[in-house]
Amino acid sequence: MKKAAFKGILLLMLATGIIATAPQLSFAQTNKSTTGSNTANNAGLKLPTGFNATIVAPNAGNARHIAVTNEGDMYVKLARPNGSKKGIVVINKSGEENNGFGDYGGTGIAIKDGYLYASSNSNVYRYKLDENNHVIDPSNPELIIKDLKMENQHESKSIALDNNGNIYVNIGAYSNSCQEKDRTKGSMGMKPCPILDSAGGIWMFKADKQNQTYGDGVRYATGLRNVVGLDWNNATNSLFVMQHGRDQLHDIFPDLYTTEQSAQLPAECMYELHQGDNAGWPYMYYDQIQHKKILAPEYGGDGKKEADASYIDPVIAFPGHLAPNGLLFYTGDMFPEKYKNGAFIAFHGSWNRAPEPQKGAFVAFVPFKDGKPSGDWEIFADNFAGPDGYTSPGKAKHRPTGLAQGPDGALYVSDDQGGTIYKIVYKGK
Repeated sequence: MKKAAFKGILLLMLATGIIATAPQLSFAQTNKSTTGSNTANNAGLKLPTGFNATIVAPNAGNARHIAVTNEGDMYVKLARPNGSKKGIVVINKSGEENNGFGDYGGTGIAIKDGYLYASSNSNVYRYKLDENNHVIDPSNPELIIKDLKMENQHESKSIALDNNGNIYVNIGAYSNSCQEKDRTKGSMGMKPCPILDSAGGIWMFKADKQNQTYGDGVRYATGLRNVVGLDWNNATNSLFVMQHGRDQLHDIFPDLYTTEQSAQLPAECMYELHQGDNAGWPYMYYDQIQHKKILAPEYGGDGKKEADASYIDPVIAFPGHLAPNGLLFYTGDMFPEKYKNGAFIAFHGSWNRAPEPQKGAFVAFVPFKDGKPSGDWEIFADNFAGPDGYTSPGKAKHRPTGLAQGPDGALYVSDDQGGTIYKIVYKGK
């Protein structure tokens, strides 16, 4: 945004008595990138000029992450097995659903080096593919990793693979902020947090070794409350993740945080991870308004005290409670040059902003250059929830969850609310 335009908006808000915070300005700024789009011709989505969306599968089920083959076929991981008791749905490039397989629900799915990898909420499996990327023996997958921590929250196991034979698995913290009594007003945090021994981080395992457990893996990075979207960035040769920030600052500490602050904070953060990194959960959160790492109230923070500087900084910080569930670094040639090697993020949408308006249910884009963000993030695809937005997650029509790149460079988006798979292509201006 140009300085003159920014100044004009700020003066207008001051004149009308509106307090302009950084996240609100960010939403106002990014929405400009999608104006002028004809939603009627784009499967109901609002897109930048020159892009077009179609629905390639209208009833895929509660579709979480997706993988697209070089032939254009799709493997869709379902959160729960469908009516046919299949947890992986196969959809060909024509949009026809073939026989599925896998009797387990879950989130993670990926194709790498002749195998299809898929996760339940406690295990990771792999299936050998033939030369056409069809699963050879769907009834007998190899059990690669087993017995991962699974409790009653943040149980999904998302996965990503590098180019050196390793697979990375998110093991979400089975807690909001490691309180003595979870999500209880005024309850203080446990220190050290016992959850971090087996959850709240990313673990690395061998991609080709069967029956691995915690003892066979490496706790690659810790201090991450819950990561659903993650991707290996080939341009930087490193792992990037999107963390879900903690909830309920006002509910738990009403003397320290207003409902408006609780709706805005903490940031949803993108991190670039290297072995041994610590992102600081539960002892801190990132405040995208102050641009600081803040000591969590469960550990003596007051919204202003800064946290230990040794915790890693985010690559980029988004407004709170948008629920980033998918991350994809775009390497295709279909989209304009600005999108090359940039990051797409599928935001699932919030529940923890009430009584403030809910936000999310869109796909964002962050331009990258030389392995780092090179400009402001923007809303790339919007209107998933419907033209009037939504007041609660259950009332959203669609909620973006997974992202995949097709062999032609198209972007695929899955939706676990309406069961829709979208294909977004660039037609030119």
